[in-house]
Amino acid sequence: MPIPRRLIAAFLFIAIATPLASFGQSPAASEHPFVVEYYYKTKWGHADEFLKLFKKNHYPLLKKEVEMGRMVKVWMDQPRYHTTEDGRWDFRVTIVFKNATVANEAFDEDALKKQLWPDLETYTREEQRRFEILDAHWDLPLKTVDLDTKP
Repeated sequence: MPIPRRLIAAFLFIAIATPLASFGQSPAASEHPFVVEYYYKTKWGHADEFLKLFKKNHYPLLKKEVEMGRMVKVWMDQPRYHTTEDGRWDFRVTIVFKNATVANEAFDEDALKKQLWPDLETYTREEQRRFEILDAHWDLPLKTVDLDTKP
């Protein structure tokens, strides 16, 4: 009896996908903190509104994740002086996750949102506004370069 093509395809997918899913991840990597910088460039004149909405709606969620141990630390930086428009950003939020695994695994924030904001309609509307007043947003995962090891 011949093996169905779908079954062969499923086995091939599993055989290829399983090693790829763990590619580049060593056991030691999951023990080290994983840092991501989140950049926000607001439309001119909206930086204060963005900061107010961030502090009201997003920061409490991040603090809760720190309390849960998913994140180690969260902070925000703002440039002291102006830069060129093409390189301008208004806020940089740095999140230190417990490890790369935690940072990249699916996490359901909805339960936390319901706990922190019983009025989800207002929360959703204000979060939408926070992103409407952005010109750009990007995430930058970082890796540490060990300068003491030989190339």
